[in-house]
Amino acid sequence: MSTVWALGDYHRFATTLIWHFGPELVADTQIQPGTRVLDVATGTGNVALRAAEQGAIVTAVDITPEQLEIGKREADALGMTIDWREADAQDLPFPDGAFDVVTSAAGAIFAPDHRATAAELQRVTRPGGTIGMINFTPEGHAGDFFATFAPYVPAGPSPALWGSEPYVRELFAGCELDLLRREYVERVPGGPRGFADFYRDTFGPAAAITDPRFAEDLRAFAERADEGDGDAQLRFEYLRLLAHRPSA
Repeated sequence: MSTVWALGDYHRFATTLIWHFGPELVADTQIQPGTRVLDVATGTGNVALRAAEQGAIVTAVDITPEQLEIGKREADALGMTIDWREADAQDLPFPDGAFDVVTSAAGAIFAPDHRATAAELQRVTRPGGTIGMINFTPEGHAGDFFATFAPYVPAGPSPALWGSEPYVRELFAGCELDLLRREYVERVPGGPRGFADFYRDTFGPAAAITDPRFAEDLRAFAERADEGDGDAQLRFEYLRLLAHRPSA
């Protein structure tokens, strides 16, 4: 899995399309100076860098060392101190209750074992602490997007399940949940074909699929979802999830 995410140019992908998720999740989880933060499936530091800007004590984990190295370079250039570690969201190498806030912006949803991932996010959050996530919903275009990949990748649960309210209520049973649906628009030059080419150039799971039929399937998805006139404009819905662990 880590080799897949090392393909393409994820930092370009993230900074072009979803870089706004970082400050949004930092604000929603009320990260402040001194807050102990763990950013899971950090990628190149979308949330971690923004949490460090607020003076938080930040640890960032990902399964792909190439992504961590890019994030570290970004942090060093900005004079930030972040603990970057290679780790799996399904098996986090931290003691119980080690963090005040645990975050993941469209990252942990890609771990194959959803129940193990949700359990780990809760385990490492202290009693009274908060888990904050941004998860694509199955009802929005993301459901169709992930279905486009299904014929070309090993079978497994869709990442879009994390955007289903009944599903996450089950995963985070025992937590107080604050769920909010939001939308954003991905804008890519070149219309639907430009959208498909951009994803295949930058997004690891798309870059990993060499079957030429996938390129046409991805372009067909973009044509169905495109709202633009010239450049591609695709509107995606996501679920902003806050799970508050009960106090001890």
